[in-house]
Amino acid sequence: MYPLQSMTHATVYIVISIYVLLYLSLRKNPFFVAGAFVQDFFTKRKFFFHFAAVMAILFFNKVELWVESKMHYTADFTAKIHGLEGDFVAGFQHLFYNNTVTLVTSIFYVIVFPCLMIVSILIYTYQKKYRLFYALCYTVMINYIIAIPFYLFFPVQEVWAFHPNVKLLILEVFPKFEAEYRPLSGLDNCFPSLHTSISVSMALLASRSRNRLWKWFSLLSCVVIIFSIFYLGIHWLTDMCGGVLLGVFAARLGLSISEERPFFSRVLLPQRRLQKQEVSE
Repeated sequence: MYPLQSMTHATVYIVISIYVLLYLSLRKNPFFVAGAFVQDFFTKRKFFFHFAAVMAILFFNKVELWVESKMHYTADFTAKIHGLEGDFVAGFQHLFYNNTVTLVTSIFYVIVFPCLMIVSILIYTYQKKYRLFYALCYTVMINYIIAIPFYLFFPVQEVWAFHPNVKLLILEVFPKFEAEYRPLSGLDNCFPSLHTSISVSMALLASRSRNRLWKWFSLLSCVVIIFSIFYLGIHWLTDMCGGVLLGVFAARLGLSISEERPFFSRVLLPQRRLQKQEVSE
């Protein structure tokens, strides 16, 4: 029997994982944590619109697949990427191949990855860390807004679909992956790696929180997920590099925007004060 038989099973495991992670991170009943989120969602307008914007960009990512299917754009940059980095992923996969590693990396890729964002939202909301919550919203939107144009105009196929010596190992754990998970991500939506960028962003945001367990778990998950994108035969080294750069940029910009006085305000405000002083003189 396969550990992940369908997306239904995966969804059940995601819900269980969220429950466990919330309890371990906050030592509170996860239902109380979820209740705090629902209360803020319906009572705080700013909170509602930020969360709605994140949902909208995630939906637009789904629309991107439809738009791509309607485009008459036949470019494929996979061969150039392969020519640039050679057989790195094939060697990486063969070096570490092991049934236990396949199971663990598949779980992190399918289950832990969405938990990083969901649990982060719930933790920051419950602990009233609204700056981190807003930063997370901006960060996720920035990640997708930058990545989607690349998916449309710089298509790169997943490694296993191009390289004859690389296998899609996740099928050994989740045999219906291509049929049920694939509609969420196109086969040529490789560069930059959103699994990498979102994981890096969540780890950087978690490092700003005072939740020690969540900070270290997010960092560990980020490392394992980056390992998994190579091991499972999905992403190229170039995808990972682009994902890391995007994740760092998105997190830093998201934090800046979420501040009470963002970067541009800190630059302009002293000038305005100087102008007022000159007028008063």
